[in-house]
Amino acid sequence: MRFYVFLGFLLMLCCACSRTNKIASFSLPDQVRLQIESDLKFLADDKLEGRLVGTDGELMAADYCVNRFKSIGLSEMQDFPGYKQNFTLTKKPNPHSLTPTGDFVTQNVVGWIDNNTSNYVIIGAHYDHLGYGHYGTLWDGEPEIHNGADDNASGTSAVFALAQALSQENAPKNNNYVFMLFAGEEMGLWGSNYYVKNPNINLEKVNYMINLDMVGRLKKDRSLAVNGTGTSPVWNKVLDKNNSQKFKLIKSESGVGPSDHTSFYNMDIPVLHFFTGQHSDYHKPSDDADKVNYEGIHDISEYIVNIIHALDAKGKIAFQKTKDESTDVPDFKVTLGVMPDYLFDGRGMRIDGVKEGRPAFKADMKKGDIVIQMGEFKVIDMMSYMSALSEIEPGSTQIVKIIREGKTIEKSVKF
Repeated sequence: MRFYVFLGFLLMLCCACSRTNKIASFSLPDQVRLQIESDLKFLADDKLEGRLVGTDGELMAADYCVNRFKSIGLSEMQDFPGYKQNFTLTKKPNPHSLTPTGDFVTQNVVGWIDNNTSNYVIIGAHYDHLGYGHYGTLWDGEPEIHNGADDNASGTSAVFALAQALSQENAPKNNNYVFMLFAGEEMGLWGSNYYVKNPNINLEKVNYMINLDMVGRLKKDRSLAVNGTGTSPVWNKVLDKNNSQKFKLIKSESGVGPSDHTSFYNMDIPVLHFFTGQHSDYHKPSDDADKVNYEGIHDISEYIVNIIHALDAKGKIAFQKTKDESTDVPDFKVTLGVMPDYLFDGRGMRIDGVKEGRPAFKADMKKGDIVIQMGEFKVIDMMSYMSALSEIEPGSTQIVKIIREGKTIEKSVKF
């Protein structure tokens, strides 16, 4: 009898654990999945003409974002009537910069969930892009609309999904949640820089900031870059523990990078930046909505929701400084003419794309090749690859060793 009582107790315990695990894992409603696609397709439509900062297309995108915040039920924040932080940025001519000059009238879009607590969590993305590609484009042809479906209609649509999830009754309540969509990121983090210099809340009360920039191209191996993991001692554990979606996490400790989380890290705020990697359509007219992995955006959003839930009871998390890798990046003397695979975590530098007419193209190097040596310089990672480029002299011919399909091959490359 005691055996059966004990067996019954074990069954009850297992059921209780199962219920606990189920409660601890939060899923996005099915309608959110459909809404992600709808939001992204609007923002990446030709009628917005690439959402260049200060243009009518960007204003159309901002108004759409305001209406989405309203429909979700987010509140306006003090000092930001109509959900907008309006600002004018004056850029003076700089002979060493390709950034446009003049006065740019634009706006960040901000809404929040007020849980009447002392700490804030900021969830952000930039909603602007490159317009017709007059600035920042990698396109060699005539000016065309750069819709920026992945960069960054994807991150913007994910912010809406997170706002929807955190508006639910079972959402965590120990932080206030502020949702920010930044203008002018493509021109140099204009919107996020403006906000941290003109905040409407005490930044010392910001618990952490999550940035979503280019989360629309999740690959089959589910590689997901997470930058800023060294900005708080809690990040690594919470990222690993809540990875029920089985992402292949590619972590980087630095809080500094070419996206809006940098502005917050520089104010001593813990940050995370989620990113699914570059691709051959990056900063080109071909970055369109039909190439986006919508299921991937959904899964990443769900992952972040669970991270937020896991942190809810921890109070204000600790901030820590990280090595600023950007200060170590050398000046290049030459270029190989390839797009690196930033999600590759093996030895060497894997090529994700080869630009026509450039040295690698002329040497018959291909996507998927792994560069392990250039001349006398060994390549073990991205930093050593860039260091090698800074040492090789223009006009020189170097033997470049690559691994292709498991075999080491030598290519003669003229730089």
